[in-house]
Amino acid sequence: MAHVPLHYESLLDLSSKLKDGDVSPVAVTKALLDRIATLDGDLKSYTSLAADRALARAETAKAEIDRGFWRGPLHGVPIAVKDLCYTSFAPTSAGMHIHKDFVPNYSATVVDRFERAGAIILGKLTMTEGAYCAHHPKMPKPVNPWNAGVWTGASSSGSGVATAAGLCYGSLGSDTGGSIRLPTAACGLSGLKPTWGRVSRYGVFALSESLDHVGPMARTAADCAALLAVIAGADPNDPTATSTPVPDYLAGLSGSLRGLRIGVDEAFIYEGVDPEVAAVVKAALEAFVELGAVIVPVVFPDTTAVPQAWVDLCAVETAIAHEATFPARAEEYGPEIAAFIAKGREVAALDLGKAQIVRQGFKGRLAEMFSGIDVFLVPVIPGKVPTTPEWDEIAKGDFGEMVRYTAVFNFTGNPTLTLNGGFDSRGVPIGFQLVGPHFSEEVLLKAGHAFQTITDWHTRHPMM
Repeated sequence: MAHVPLHYESLLDLSSKLKDGDVSPVAVTKALLDRIATLDGDLKSYTSLAADRALARAETAKAEIDRGFWRGPLHGVPIAVKDLCYTSFAPTSAGMHIHKDFVPNYSATVVDRFERAGAIILGKLTMTEGAYCAHHPKMPKPVNPWNAGVWTGASSSGSGVATAAGLCYGSLGSDTGGSIRLPTAACGLSGLKPTWGRVSRYGVFALSESLDHVGPMARTAADCAALLAVIAGADPNDPTATSTPVPDYLAGLSGSLRGLRIGVDEAFIYEGVDPEVAAVVKAALEAFVELGAVIVPVVFPDTTAVPQAWVDLCAVETAIAHEATFPARAEEYGPEIAAFIAKGREVAALDLGKAQIVRQGFKGRLAEMFSGIDVFLVPVIPGKVPTTPEWDEIAKGDFGEMVRYTAVFNFTGNPTLTLNGGFDSRGVPIGFQLVGPHFSEEVLLKAGHAFQTITDWHTRHPMM
């Protein structure tokens, strides 16, 4: 078996070495900080580092582990969080130039939970402005480590780049229309958008309150399981965080997929899809059949009314999120999000009402589809990952086609796991999604882990 450099170890493989004392949290943290210093000037995945604090916490983790006190799989593991998660120890800009020096007086629930689990937070990860589609002109713009000319995905762009380039062992992203899944796919990772309400959003800067999801990005489905296990669950500070019990996601990875019902709507997943993307989806389905899954033909509900309803709802809620600074400081915003907020301030009450009706009806029809299947398999984007200039042009207008397989599941709140399923002719990753009914993360992670036991796409890394 080929040697894996320390910085490209999976989170759980590193965790095992830390627990056994084969490697020190201090040595690993120093190694990653050195690697960030060497590479991130070009990659621009971090917007700020908390290096001294990270080293101090690594020393604490080492002392705890040395005396036999083990907090769990994240203990001593260096990770990083998207820069819309409040941190009392580092600025939280949410990708916005007007907030570049803002240091909150408290940390997000997800940050506190990571730290209680012993994770070492290296710093904050670059993102698009306000978690919308484009980076602010005065803020850093990350570079895809697989191909510098290719889009990183948005809005969790730094999370995708840092995790793929071996600058952290896992990261946190957020997803309103695809913002965990697009960077996960573009950067060749595993990423989970949980069920809406599965993870607290307290202390997480909002794009759209009813569409935003917070979730993990990592190298493997098992790593995502370890990260989700720490951050999932009810939160007294977030009334929308559900009290639905949190399963033991890691324990749930074992066992057979025999009889797992995978829904497939061939028209929905293949029509208008690039042949290389379609080939990855087909190969993934074949792998699941090899694992014992059963393919069940289904018809995905009609999505005709969904894109406009998503836009109207998201735009209005984005305008609410920025009410304190827009339009008062509109000239300090980048053009893409400024136009979207302005649109949100003009949506008619009747159109917003119609969007809510469309949403509830579509959720019901999707739930009915899931009554006969366990998992639904779809692409992440219909085409190959665009070049950065191509995306910059797309972002100025209607990018609905780019998010046709992603935004619909923010609209409904269903969980989805994105996995790397191969590479295109340029050597750029191609991802696919497993989607499940609400609170089926355990099934999605089990299926993703099984896929990764018989394929090796998740073991491929950029040459750097």
